[in-house]
This record gives sequence, structure tokens and C-alpha cells, in this order.
Amino acid sequence: MDSLDCKPLFSHSNVAHDLTFTSVFSMSYTGLVYFSYKMLGNKEEAEDVAQNAFISYWNCKGEVGSEPNVIKGFLYTTARNTCMDILKHRTVVRKFRDQLDADPIEESDIENDIIRAEVLSEIFNAIALLPLGCRKVLEMSYLLGKKNQEISEELGISINTVKTQKQRALQLLRLKLASRAFSFLLFLLSC
Repeated sequence: MDSLDCKPLFSHSNVAHDLTFTSVFSMSYTGLVYFSYKMLGNKEEAEDVAQNAFISYWNCKGEVGSEPNVIKGFLYTTARNTCMDILKHRTVVRKFRDQLDADPIEESDIENDIIRAEVLSEIFNAIALLPLGCRKVLEMSYLLGKKNQEISEELGISINTVKTQKQRALQLLRLKLASRAFSFLLFLLSC
């Protein structure tokens, strides 16, 4: 297998150029790094950009052409586009950091949200297990905010049955739920 140094990169129909990948790299690398550094202000990133431009060239060399000026144009265009992508990414990261700094998320807020979600899940699971009549009356009364009279008319049952079903639903929930979850449910129902 030939090494990279032995393969001529440029050949023109009339003129054969004895330029190898290594010679193109050595002639253009420093300029690409400088160009990229001027855009990015970071030497390591500039070196990465220059190296990636050569990798892109190597992967597309058949389509780029064999003229040294065309290759340099390709390398500089690739480096510029990569630098622009890096700068855009920096802007996105900076905006995200600024947003986080402006509205920091407290660890206790996250923990409270997790607890609230777990308790609500426990409550809704317990409601789903109630007998149909109790569940329907509870949902209509507390979740939909309907009065006992409205529930009675919609379901075709007496007001006393509505009151009994609500009371029974709360008793069953008290038995099914842990005390903190039931307390939270009572708080929600009172709001």
C-alpha cells in the first residue's frame, strides 16, 4: 500500500504536478491555522479546524479538482464554514448560560417538583381505582367544579346520593393514600 507521501495529488491534463498530500499540507496548514485563529481566538480550535479542512479535502479530493488554487480555495472555504459553525454554537451556549444565570434552578425546586409529581400520580392512581359512581361524582365535583345540584341532574340521582358518594370517595381515598398524599389532595380540593 502506498503511503500518503508517495501519491501525487495534482495532475493536470498537460502538466504533471508532483505535489503530495504532505506537501499541500505543509504549504497550507500554517495559513489555515492563522486564518482560523483570527476568527476563533483559540489556537487549539484553530488547529482542529485546519486539520478537519484537510480531512474534508481528502474525502472529497476527486470532486475538488487538481488545481492548487482550487484546493486552497476549498480548504479556506471549509475552514471558514467550520469557524462560523463554531461561533454560532458558542452563541447558543452563551445564550443558554445567560438564561441559566438569570433564572437559576434551585435544587430544592427540582426536589419539590419531583415530590409533587409523585404525590399527584399517587392521587390520580387512587382516584382511578375508586368505584365508578364515587369516581364520577368526585371528578365532577372537585375537578370540574360542579355543584351538587348539577351533578344530581346530570347523573339522574338524588342530591343526598351525590353527597354520600363524595363522602364515600374521600373515605376510600383516605384509606388508599398515605397521609401526606391525602393532605395534599385535601389542599388541592380546597383551592
